[in-house]
Amino acid sequence: MLSFNIENGYYEAVVRGYRKSLLTSTDYGNLIQCETLDDVKLHLTGTTYGQFLANEPTPLDTTVIAEKCTEKLVEEFDYIHKQVVDPLSTFLDYITYGYMIDNIVYLISGTIHNSDLKELLKNCHPLGMFEEIEALSVSTNPSDLYDSVIVDLPLAPYFVDCLSKEDLNELNIEIILNTLYKAYLEDFYKYCEKLGGTTFEVMSDLLRFEADRRTITITVNSFGTELRKDDKLKLFPTIGYLYPDGNNALAKAEDEDGVRAALENYNQYNKLFEETELDGEKSLEDFFFEMEVELNKASFERQFHYGVFYSFVKLKEQEIRNIVRISECISLDRRESLNQYVTLY
Repeated sequence: MLSFNIENGYYEAVVRGYRKSLLTSTDYGNLIQCETLDDVKLHLTGTTYGQFLANEPTPLDTTVIAEKCTEKLVEEFDYIHKQVVDPLSTFLDYITYGYMIDNIVYLISGTIHNSDLKELLKNCHPLGMFEEIEALSVSTNPSDLYDSVIVDLPLAPYFVDCLSKEDLNELNIEIILNTLYKAYLEDFYKYCEKLGGTTFEVMSDLLRFEADRRTITITVNSFGTELRKDDKLKLFPTIGYLYPDGNNALAKAEDEDGVRAALENYNQYNKLFEETELDGEKSLEDFFFEMEVELNKASFERQFHYGVFYSFVKLKEQEIRNIVRISECISLDRRESLNQYVTLY
């Protein structure tokens, strides 16, 4: 505890301060009363977002709001990331790896469809940017990406151990994404296990949830496809609460009834489909977002651990989704959907 405070106490205090600056239910109540995006801009100036949209011309666009909100997240994350030392710096590196995977798979998909990579780079998430990514703009196919950049990245083991150059050309892009995420989550879990203590206690819950969410989502998305049981099992992370029995049962599921049966003995998940049916306005993804928020809020109830850094990023991501969703409803005049956001505090 003492050594944690000496090395990381200041940065934990900073991230807890960030958490306290997240929008409250009162803020969201005000946002859904806005008539225009300029009203949204005006309200957000009274929060920690401040003048982040001050230089943006009218009329505002929701993509600009999303971009500027993300810049705020990156600014706060980078302030800490650039100052800390190991092992916290490596832990924060792991947080960025998920965004790197999303960016690289997005670029692989772009090369397959002969898109302009320089344009694609503009749409990559800034937390997943890395020095070598500029070299990707000269790649003309997935094999070039693999040879020129991917094998030199921190993510290289995930590619080398799980995928070949030929796989990048031949496999469905979602299979590539899920294969990489499986390797990433399992590796992150091992790193947190190595750290031990409260960090592992908190992060094991968060990473197990993420593993289970991906397992259930992959299962549902596989309906009507050619994915066989063994194919699905290869994509399911092996660190979740569902592993191994739940994974095996879900791999056999071919419809929602099969998923319900597979989740019957898992209290945290067995009500998911019932709730989505009762609340026709919410998707399975929405309910996972709500579960994720509660888990990450609980992270801040513990002291002296790295999990709060991970949880802040996840809560901030949800805040951005909330702001963008509300902004889109206002822009499209879909006021009946304005309440479809996930309350944080």
